[in-house]
Amino acid sequence: MDIRKRFERILAIFFQLQSRPVVKAQELADRFDVSLRTIYRDIKSLEEAGVPVSGEAGIGYSLMRGYKIPPTLFTQEEALSFAAAEKLMEQYFDKGLRQHFKAALDKMKAILRPTDKENLALLGDQVSMKPLSVHIFNQNAPTALATILDSITFQKQVVIEYKKRGAADSEARIIEPIGVFQDYNFWYIVAYCLTRKAVRQFRLDRIYHIRQKDERFTLRHQRLEYYLDKLKPPETQAIVIAVKKTDAAYLHWERQRMGFQKEYPEGDYMIMHFQYHNIEQHFARWLLQYADMVRILAPQQLQSAVQHILDTAFRNWENQPVTGSGEE
Repeated sequence: MDIRKRFERILAIFFQLQSRPVVKAQELADRFDVSLRTIYRDIKSLEEAGVPVSGEAGIGYSLMRGYKIPPTLFTQEEALSFAAAEKLMEQYFDKGLRQHFKAALDKMKAILRPTDKENLALLGDQVSMKPLSVHIFNQNAPTALATILDSITFQKQVVIEYKKRGAADSEARIIEPIGVFQDYNFWYIVAYCLTRKAVRQFRLDRIYHIRQKDERFTLRHQRLEYYLDKLKPPETQAIVIAVKKTDAAYLHWERQRMGFQKEYPEGDYMIMHFQYHNIEQHFARWLLQYADMVRILAPQQLQSAVQHILDTAFRNWENQPVTGSGEE
């Protein structure tokens, strides 16, 4: 048996016991992907080491009250913030970082007061986040962000299979990651591309495979802010629309990622200003879902784009033969 692996699992079980009032054996078995018999043996090892573990059939294991590090690090408000942080991690970070964060959070929970643990467990069930409307991580590379951060820390080169926008196939790149940032719900990597011999920007969800190499960086790179200032942003155009005040709230959900700038009332309408880089495709198609609520004030290009999409759709519907009733 791998002694180190077992030691790390027993230590993790100890932190689990410290972080929650009661932990069931089956939950531990599921989390560490081992049998119940293995969990029973690990609990017995903790007891033999002097850890006061109590257990009751059908309920679970718990530590003797008061057996923990003195709870001096976190206030009640700080402790409760863990609930929101954990939900955010589930949405905005990849599988690898979520696992690391969960392990770290268990260690932090372990030093909480018993009442704080109970409050946190209750609050965790009352906090929910809807899944993002876009896939910010590629399922073929579920730990890409964790790999990139590890590469930055230890200055190791990375091989990626990357598919550019509009490309039919992915291509291999060798990169030296400099930093990561998030924009419009997507994660981006700024890296020196050894294949192109230049600094490039890569979107994380377009990485289909990633592998860290043994080779270290060949260059000494500047801080991330240096490259973000130099990366040329896409040219944007000003957009102005009028939305009925009674309907304006519907646009609030996603307007930030569409370049929203400001708004102000004018009669029965809210006038909204945007700056966006792709009017004819992205913005026009986003606006179509609110077509009966808005008036396009500028630019004419946006009006034409929306009209073109609608005309094309009507022609397709008129020319499409009906092949079924839609009933099963």
